[in-house]
Amino acid sequence: MVGVLVAAAGVGCTADGADQADTVRIGVSLPLTGEFSQGGLDTRRGYETWAELTNEAGGLLGKKVEIIVKDDATQQETAVSNYNNLISQDKVDLLLGSQSSLLNLPASAIAEKNKMLFVCPSCASPDMFNRGFKYIFFSQQAMANDQAKVFAEWIAALPPEQRPKTAAYASLDDPFAGPVVEGAEKILSAAGIRTVYKDEYPANTKNFDSVVNAMRDAGAEIVVQGSVFEDGVNMIRSMNRANYQPAILYQSSSPTYGRQYLDAVGQENAEGVFASASYSPLADTAQNKEFVELFEQKFGHTPPEDAGDGFAAGQVLKAAVEAVGSIDDQAALADWLRNNSVETVLGTLSWNADGSPKGDFLVGQWQAGNFEVVLPTAIATTDRIVRWRGGSL
Repeated sequence: MVGVLVAAAGVGCTADGADQADTVRIGVSLPLTGEFSQGGLDTRRGYETWAELTNEAGGLLGKKVEIIVKDDATQQETAVSNYNNLISQDKVDLLLGSQSSLLNLPASAIAEKNKMLFVCPSCASPDMFNRGFKYIFFSQQAMANDQAKVFAEWIAALPPEQRPKTAAYASLDDPFAGPVVEGAEKILSAAGIRTVYKDEYPANTKNFDSVVNAMRDAGAEIVVQGSVFEDGVNMIRSMNRANYQPAILYQSSSPTYGRQYLDAVGQENAEGVFASASYSPLADTAQNKEFVELFEQKFGHTPPEDAGDGFAAGQVLKAAVEAVGSIDDQAALADWLRNNSVETVLGTLSWNADGSPKGDFLVGQWQAGNFEVVLPTAIATTDRIVRWRGGSL
């Protein structure tokens, strides 16, 4: 059983007393408390499950994997301090990223300064990759500005009589959520879908009544929300109070929280909500069957997206280390990733020279209490696509 620590292990030993020479120590800072705590918890569980399966298969380069986790409380300054301490005090061998672009933006700068590979499971903001960094890699399929691309292109290609005429865009003021909405609006506007509402809201927004009333009064037939988790839930609650039901509702991340989202909004209100997803527990991808089985055994429910993303980040790190055959030359690890692809639970991942990924997201939709993959059709888990809260599209 792998040990996951909330504080650094004692000097010279791991949590279970094993000599550090027999252990590969991986440092992580995650938002285990604060605004992004649900995503942080799910990511940690993905990391834990990857480490446990890796150790069962003989470890990394024949050594046991141990993950040292520090809580950054969804604070950028704390994330920076945590990674500095993991490197300088805990002397970790490798790093894995935090959860959210907000935290990974400053955290990745610490890794870059120390010339350490930084594989992040949640760093989709374009701002992550315009700094000329050499050690950062995003272990999902696409950047935030392309997250809604497959969904928006599908909407744009609908027959004119089925295509919505008007759209509303609401986004959290966040380096990830904003670009998702901007990318969708660009595609939908080019298809002739008129923007009738657009605004950003601060992270502490709890009541969306004024936003929803404005969207409803503007006659928006499709709503695209750049949401993280609670803001997506609260948006739906405000829509219920306003008796506002657009034909199509897309939320960037909230619906991918699985059972937490379903329980928060209710199955009827989740029905038909779209989201772009990096991960599906139903996918026939590398180690996914083993991941789902162990995760369900450990935590009692199907792995949500952030857990899958965390597991995939571990797979990417492992592939680079085993290909290079060492953890000592981290520039070589980065060079290997730039020139190769890795099979993960998310599918095949590959990267541009700046560490940004080359692929496309899946599009999922809640249907009858299950989050089904609906696009691309070649890998869909259902051939139905429905309106929000029921009815055929």
